[in-house]
Amino acid sequence: MTSLGSKIAFYRKKLSLTQEELAEKCSVTPQAVSKWENDISAPDIALIPVLAQLFGISCDELLGVETEQVRAVPQQLVDLNKVLLKIKVDSAEGDKVNLNLPIMLAEPFLKNVNVSGKDALRGIDFAQLIELVKSGAVGKIMEVNSADGDVVEIWVE
Repeated sequence: MTSLGSKIAFYRKKLSLTQEELAEKCSVTPQAVSKWENDISAPDIALIPVLAQLFGISCDELLGVETEQVRAVPQQLVDLNKVLLKIKVDSAEGDKVNLNLPIMLAEPFLKNVNVSGKDALRGIDFAQLIELVKSGAVGKIMEVNSADGDVVEIWVE
């Protein structure tokens, strides 16, 4: 894993900035930038978005937060008998639902699911989701956070 300091040094050099120039853009001293890059100290939390924007990356990327991305597997390699659909629902009222089903079993179930009572599920087109999975999409397909506080996550493995 790459440290925050080494990432700051890498992106600063990528932009051909000196420590002094980066310090000026962040309203800190060049010594502060040196300490960041040598992992002696870290930038103030308020500077993380400033640095990320300057470097043209996300705050997550700068901080080393790894998020699973949806990726496509060649359709001819997709064995629908082995693909697992995971749906996690945490309602604001405290209800929790975890659905882990092979896609071949999930497909008929999802075609008949009634989502009229939950705002977080209402906009999900499950038929389109199934087609996306059949075409080879894997990873975190969707995350929905409703205004009511409901959270729905859909993964394919």
